[in-house]
Amino acid sequence: MIVVTGAAGFIASVLVGALNDEGLTELILVDKFEREDKMKNLSNKEYKELIDRDVFIEWFKKNAEDVEFIFHIGARTDTTEFDKNIFDKLNLNYTKSIWQICADKNIPLVYASSAATYGGGELGYDDNHEIVESLKPLNPYGESKNDFDKWALKQEKAPPYWYGLKFFNVYGPNEYHKGRMASVIFHSYNQIKKTGGMKLFRSHRPDFKDGEQLRDFVYVKDVVEVMLFFYEYEAESGLYNLGTGKARSFLDLTKATFKAMGIKENISFIDTPEDIRDKYQYFTEANMQKLLNQGYAVPFYDLESGVEDYVKEFLMKEDYY
Repeated sequence: MIVVTGAAGFIASVLVGALNDEGLTELILVDKFEREDKMKNLSNKEYKELIDRDVFIEWFKKNAEDVEFIFHIGARTDTTEFDKNIFDKLNLNYTKSIWQICADKNIPLVYASSAATYGGGELGYDDNHEIVESLKPLNPYGESKNDFDKWALKQEKAPPYWYGLKFFNVYGPNEYHKGRMASVIFHSYNQIKKTGGMKLFRSHRPDFKDGEQLRDFVYVKDVVEVMLFFYEYEAESGLYNLGTGKARSFLDLTKATFKAMGIKENISFIDTPEDIRDKYQYFTEANMQKLLNQGYAVPFYDLESGVEDYVKEFLMKEDYY
């Protein structure tokens, strides 16, 4: 059996679909299965059992012998949440419990880290273990992810193979439920559809023009392809960036969205909300060499191709992966 946590969420539900596409249906899906909007992500999926997040650790202790691999994608991901206790419970301590069982029972583990661990990027965006202790995330979410990465690197007893994936700006189908935390493409599509235009955050730094803030936007289909690579091949354990390796501007992204929708560009600017302004990243770009060195050779979607696929095949059709 394969376990997928956070299974009703954005990235993990697409992973479940991709596992199904590979003929894998003996899946144990873990989440809080209370929200109807999230459950739509699983409506077309095949799996063995749904297990509530709160009872999963006990289940895992009892059934670990039957588990061949675990994708621990579940996490509290709200970057506007500032209660550190929530993150310690759900992102740090919960993941430690999973790690320890995997280490005891020899089960390979993929877990979700985050590019939020890099903070303002003062030390760059290299998935180098040497800099992890020195990273300064900008919010409790990023801190919780970096705290676990630091803890994992210190463990003498580890799963036989383990991979902490530092997701950059992931976008794509099955994020309908995410509200404010959904991708800019999702918000662009809905705002353009409703108003005929798109408002982007104004730059509050002199070295960046409005709309030219840069992020590494990565299509969820590519993210899942990389996760399947780690499932199928015994790569070197450690932390890995998961972006495209090429930063693009919010203007590029929005223009691609207008083009995919077949609507004339209409872009304006508003001030970045004050509650996130001092924590706002102006540049992120994944150094992807470490993954490539492990033999990963599948080309990534460029921004225009990814946006076109997402908009035309999912958003315009109101469809799920």
